[in-house]
Amino acid sequence: MIDVRNISFSYGQKAVLQDVSFSAGDGEVVGILGNNGAGKSTLITCINRVRRPDSGDVIIDGLSTGSMKERDIARLIAYVPQNTEAVRISVFDSILLGRRPYIRWGMGREDIEACQAVIERIGLGSLQLRCMDELSGGEMQKVMLARALVQKPRVMLLDEPTSNLDPRNQHEMMAIVRDMAREEHITVLAVLHDLNLALRFCDRLFFLKDGRGFCCCGRDEVDGGIIRDVYGIDAEVFAAGDRRFVLIGG
Repeated sequence: MIDVRNISFSYGQKAVLQDVSFSAGDGEVVGILGNNGAGKSTLITCINRVRRPDSGDVIIDGLSTGSMKERDIARLIAYVPQNTEAVRISVFDSILLGRRPYIRWGMGREDIEACQAVIERIGLGSLQLRCMDELSGGEMQKVMLARALVQKPRVMLLDEPTSNLDPRNQHEMMAIVRDMAREEHITVLAVLHDLNLALRFCDRLFFLKDGRGFCCCGRDEVDGGIIRDVYGIDAEVFAAGDRRFVLIGG
């Protein structure tokens, strides 16, 4: 589905990403993890060409995004940033903005129906006529996710989608992401800080350390050694049924 090949990026003389490579399959949720400053958010924006990498390429369904126009990239990749400004626009219209890559002369019935389907799927029907600046943080995150889904992307990039959310909304958000990835065959790359949340909802975890790819492994392969090497802290990983949990500290 998506193959990230040897991505490097620098801010001036400071190297942020160095030769980063990994791949993700159809319908797979991959968590991108690492310490603050490891390059996680920069990697996400290099993948969708918000930032142009110094070197490397991103291949989606066998096509290189390096030579694509912005509209074509937007049809393949949806991006949900960390923070979104709350403006005076209705929830429905905000979600409808996700159809921009497909609209040329004006929105049509297909665009309206796509928005309505996503609103119903995520449970935003009671909010669709409210203004964005009236929403809570959790409601705002769901709207941004709906806007991304209405693009009908092949790949969805989420930069800390659970930041500033309470535990219930964190789990609800990630459950929606996981289910939609499987149902719509979308590859999801999500920057996360919560290891337990990543182990609960991600199929695989890609760890960055100091701007380099440290390892990419299945959630069942994550152990205390990986966490110690990446984060510099002692940790133990426990299994309970089909779930795994991280306990930080000695």
